[in-house]
Amino acid sequence: MHTAIVADSTCDLSPELIERYNIHIVPLHVLLGDKEYRDGVDVTAQEIFAWSDEHKETPRTSAPSIDDAASVMRPLLDAGNELICFGISETMSSSCNVMRLAAKELKAEDRVHVINSMNLSTGIGHLVIEAAEMAKVGKDPDEIVSEIEALIPRVRASFIIDTLTYLHRGGRCSGLAALVGGALKLHPRINVIDGSMQPGLKYRGKPSHYIKAYVDSLSPEIDSAKPDRVFITHSHADPEIVAEVRKYLEGMNHFNEIFETYAAGVVSSHCGPGTLGVLFIAQDE
Repeated sequence: MHTAIVADSTCDLSPELIERYNIHIVPLHVLLGDKEYRDGVDVTAQEIFAWSDEHKETPRTSAPSIDDAASVMRPLLDAGNELICFGISETMSSSCNVMRLAAKELKAEDRVHVINSMNLSTGIGHLVIEAAEMAKVGKDPDEIVSEIEALIPRVRASFIIDTLTYLHRGGRCSGLAALVGGALKLHPRINVIDGSMQPGLKYRGKPSHYIKAYVDSLSPEIDSAKPDRVFITHSHADPEIVAEVRKYLEGMNHFNEIFETYAAGVVSSHCGPGTLGVLFIAQDE
């Protein structure tokens, strides 16, 4: 029996990585007014930004339907696989529970292992790839789940927000905070801690300055991070700045692979354009 890996679309893995690791994606939904789209399938981040700016609203997002999840899981189960399914942190979405309900509907609870990633974006992506690599070498599902659960607390996911406008429109900061932040060119760092987004340091100035300061602040942990890979994940940040971040990470001579991925609809909807994060797994404590 083989083990197949399923993840919801918030894992923000690129099409190339999805194909390389044979990942099966369940899309969340993005709601632009009264129209509903599948994240990463029939709506782009640029379309989300254009709609949001035109309507002065932050798009809403929602978990997949049970049918969405079942349609991905059914053929994999019919082929005789056991499934390991990853969802965005359960404090942010009911995606994991939808996968559990789909497994129940398919009468396959004993063959479907749902993991609450306690994370978002390529914080999930790291775990998904780790599981795929374990499955490829034949580790059994229980062993994979156990090793992944040990890795979850070690994932380091953080982002720098370029504009407070989207957080404000979505009710995630007060109007005053957005106004003052814009006036002072403040750019908050958002950290994922215990499955929730928490505010961190605030940076000031041009993107080239504050993103360099952000990456500098990560260097002590990066120096001892798990060396397999690091993600630069962003919502269409300035290509020159992304190239500088890559150059910085390459100069550290630490990671075997450096991947650039785009934040899909869920992160883009709530954080806005120009958001950028460097995500990695810390060393074993």
